[in-house]
Amino acid sequence: MLHASREARTDRRRLRQVKSFRRAIVQKRGNFAARIREQGPRESEGKIVMANIVVLGAGLAGIIMAYEMKAKMGPADELTVVNLGSTYSFVPSNPWVAVGWRKPEETSVALGPVLRRKGIALRPEGAKRVHPKENRIELNDGSSIPYDYLIIATGPDLAFDEIPGLGPGANTQSICHVDHAVQAKAAFDALVRKPGPVVIGAVQGASCYGPAYEFAFILDTALRRAKKRDQVPITFVTAEPYIGHLGLDGVGDTKGLLESAMRERHIKWITNAKVTKVESSKMFVEEVNEDGTKKGDHELPFAFSMLLPAFRGVPAVIGIEGLTNPRGFITIDKHQRNAAFPNVFGVGVCVAIPPVGKTALPVGVPKTGFMIESMVTATAENVGALLQGKEPWAVATWNAVCLADFGDEGIAFVAQPQIPPRNVNWSSSGKWVHAAKVGFEKYFLRKIRHGQSETFYENLVLDVLGIKKLKDIHVEPAE
Repeated sequence: MLHASREARTDRRRLRQVKSFRRAIVQKRGNFAARIREQGPRESEGKIVMANIVVLGAGLAGIIMAYEMKAKMGPADELTVVNLGSTYSFVPSNPWVAVGWRKPEETSVALGPVLRRKGIALRPEGAKRVHPKENRIELNDGSSIPYDYLIIATGPDLAFDEIPGLGPGANTQSICHVDHAVQAKAAFDALVRKPGPVVIGAVQGASCYGPAYEFAFILDTALRRAKKRDQVPITFVTAEPYIGHLGLDGVGDTKGLLESAMRERHIKWITNAKVTKVESSKMFVEEVNEDGTKKGDHELPFAFSMLLPAFRGVPAVIGIEGLTNPRGFITIDKHQRNAAFPNVFGVGVCVAIPPVGKTALPVGVPKTGFMIESMVTATAENVGALLQGKEPWAVATWNAVCLADFGDEGIAFVAQPQIPPRNVNWSSSGKWVHAAKVGFEKYFLRKIRHGQSETFYENLVLDVLGIKKLKDIHVEPAE
């Protein structure tokens, strides 16, 4: 009996310690903990869960977001990644896949084992609809996932349907997804067998122009290596007001560098170009003046064409009042936080950014890799602050560095910040850019496979190059 009494006292003491520990956590986490105090901690598979954080999307923004967010969470918090499928593909390599310089498996990572090692759950069913008023995500299989904090990193929906005949399901190729690039590779092989005119570019409303330029130059290099370039006239079609605008009103001398490179490689271009429709071997383009009035019509025959489409929000979020703009992009404040639903954050291509200046045709702003990583770092800090009962304080710098590969050389630019006016506005070209792009591909895929968001070596290199602030966050007090 005495032994049993000692055990009972020990159990009661342990219970008091557990309750004391829980009270300490509740006090530390402020407003968020107040909800827990009212409802009590949730249980998931027998574990006490203090906060349930969900990252929606596992592309560039989503996978890095998951890694950085995990480092800011407590041991009782849970992190889940919701994605359609369980594979990460390195999108910047897609132009190489489209001409056979890479195989899809060389640029992809199976996410299941990596996330499991990090203690991150993966739901590969994909999201059907976000229900922010109910703090849950409805999945494609009919089930739902609740969340305390949601970080939307879906990337865009590709609006091929907005132009008749556009897209890989119709009459043009795409490099937006790796499966599109595989299809483009088959079309490229057919072009080599039977050469003919080529049209490359980006349509009105697009917001990702760099890959269009990259692919035009990579295709030129691939055709020269195949000894077929002399039989393939290339025309570049873009809604930009001038070559090298890039949706950023240029960076350094991107206009001069890109125009010079295109002249050297005998690539003709049409700017202020509105694609009206695409038939099986002919593209119809309306060229406009700076004031938007019609300047002329072009009928461009082609044997191969790749046009980047306009972007919009994905079906899971588009049309949700307060969460998105009319185009379906997530509206955010300087802390990457949505005003209507303050437990929802947005990072990457899915966020709403107004265009840079006035243009004759809709020209969107690109969200480049380093800009996205800056958003990710700020968001991890801000959600981490909320978990501790503090207010968000981190502001992403939105600085950018871009390497545009031409297959044998390339153009690089640094914009600090990406949106003008800028403190740094620099661009350069040379063979070193191609080597740097190849090196970055291998380095980034290694980071994903090892579950890292950044490394000491990455920060050291950026510091040596004078672009350390590309991953810094600007701190401002909460209003």
